[in-house]
Amino acid sequence: MDINKIRADFPILKEEVYGKPLVYFDNGATTQKPLQVIDCINHFHRHKNSSIHRGVHFLSDQATEEYEKAREAVRSFINASYAHEVIFTSGTTGSINGVAFSFGEKYVHENDEIVISEMEHHANIVPWQMLCERKNARLKIIPFDDKGLLNIEQFEKLLNEKTRIIAITHASNTLATINPVKEIIKIAHRHNIPVLVDGAQSVPHLPVDVQDMDCDFFVFSGHKIYGPTGIGVLYGKEKWLNEIPPFQGGGDMVEKVTFEKTTYNQLPYRFEAGTTNYIGAICLIKALEYVQSIGLLEIQEHEHNLLSYATKRLDDLGYITIYGRAPQKTSLISFNINDIHHYDAGMVLDKMGIAMRTGTHCAQPVMQHYGIDGNIRASFGLYNTTEEIDLLIEGIKKVKTMFG
Repeated sequence: MDINKIRADFPILKEEVYGKPLVYFDNGATTQKPLQVIDCINHFHRHKNSSIHRGVHFLSDQATEEYEKAREAVRSFINASYAHEVIFTSGTTGSINGVAFSFGEKYVHENDEIVISEMEHHANIVPWQMLCERKNARLKIIPFDDKGLLNIEQFEKLLNEKTRIIAITHASNTLATINPVKEIIKIAHRHNIPVLVDGAQSVPHLPVDVQDMDCDFFVFSGHKIYGPTGIGVLYGKEKWLNEIPPFQGGGDMVEKVTFEKTTYNQLPYRFEAGTTNYIGAICLIKALEYVQSIGLLEIQEHEHNLLSYATKRLDDLGYITIYGRAPQKTSLISFNINDIHHYDAGMVLDKMGIAMRTGTHCAQPVMQHYGIDGNIRASFGLYNTTEEIDLLIEGIKKVKTMFG
């Protein structure tokens, strides 16, 4: 990887914060966008903008064609069987809420059970809680140990004839644990239980093959993988998408509407009500192409090196507590500086130009597991360097001096 060439593609990395070069370690929240994505958005607004599907004029035809090319690009990227198994949504949160509502309306009833893990993002907790409240169902939790590893033996014990669906994160946004989702899915399928995988934190960091994984649903967000905001993907196996009802009503998702009855459009359009974020979908291609041009395996190796380097340097300080020591992790570290509040540390580091996330990271049950009210999260992307990690270490030393 030519890191200097890559960094040149991201104009925001040239910015200064409080007179210091920006060090961007908040990629777990959102990634920065390369020129290829920025230029795509600008070009489309200037030259091609028109609503898709419902027009017969040139611009609409052109936009529709590019939108459907985007669907095929996503299909190829995650190796789905069919393009119509790819639904464009507003993001991971929108995708999970859609499945929770639609699947829940048809398949979840009183006293049924839904299984999630203790390390989930709130977006993969709250929609299932809301479903349980509507249906008087139960939410059951897979625990993890202090290293950040799920208890697979306990997971198997949670499954029974009342279990309707399992929703699990592929990679934790706080612990960086890469969960054994393929094993979890095999166990679930032995009980004929479908599985939704939250890929928001895995797709930017490692190759994903939904057919090999054999998941029933897979969701991710464009802005986590160097793409536009407001665009996400819901992959669903054809058999499930044909069986569950639409989760939104409106234009384009219908076949025929009368005041007596409405019939729904075919896949994938029955799940894409209204004017979708077609520009976001079209320009998401540029982000996927960018990642593929570098190579996900190359990115994975580079980020693993960053993670190893940062972990060693933090450990060498002697006053850092790291949360999550799983052997398989994405490039993210959650930690605290002993006896110093995470918010105080984050404020000082910010003044040094270092952008990181402090707090609970929308994963309060993880913080409750460790008995803390929050921590500091450094999440690395393909454009980060060991030199930037050195700046972080110097910043932490300054924080320790100020508050220690």
